[in-house]
Amino acid sequence: MKLYELINITIKMGTAASVANGIQDFHAETEAKAKLLGVWFSDIGQLNQVVVLRSFESKADQEAGDAHLAAQENLFNSSENIIQYSVEHFAGFDFLPEVELGEFGPVYEIRTYELKHGGVPHVLEAWKNAVPTRTQYSKLTVAMYALDGHPRIVSIWPYASLNERSEVRAKSVADGIWPPKGGPQWLTHEMQSMIALPTAISPLK
Repeated sequence: MKLYELINITIKMGTAASVANGIQDFHAETEAKAKLLGVWFSDIGQLNQVVVLRSFESKADQEAGDAHLAAQENLFNSSENIIQYSVEHFAGFDFLPEVELGEFGPVYEIRTYELKHGGVPHVLEAWKNAVPTRTQYSKLTVAMYALDGHPRIVSIWPYASLNERSEVRAKSVADGIWPPKGGPQWLTHEMQSMIALPTAISPLK
């Protein structure tokens, strides 16, 4: 099982760079136990947000990393700039590879869908059938399902521009490739989309 976390941070306006630098310093510590994958700031959607994607080699590492994070008195060396934060735990879709680091953006869309109870295996199967063709249109950074809280999935898609995003999504729908057949009926009406841009220190650009 590929273990991921999203850390959602609400920050004071204009402090994204400072918070990002603190996140980088924190993850340079051995005790963090996590591999830093992406650090984005919100551009469209809820503003003044920093989103961190990180991965763990094992459940034990994840638990140790979470404990180390919770013990910080000066969160990411930038507590004065952080209003609040939350941590979400995920497992990557098992048919997808590990997150590939590199420059694929700079526009990243982070989509969250809440699912009906019992919907996870059905959505996984639908995506397994559709993703190989859908990713011929554009890259998929990660797709993952929640291990805590409401049943939900999060997918992160990089694009060169907002125009490319619109064109790719429209074409995949027109061609009957997306959304994946058998998936939408397991979704609730709770859906969110954020357009985020990578910070200077983000491994995913």
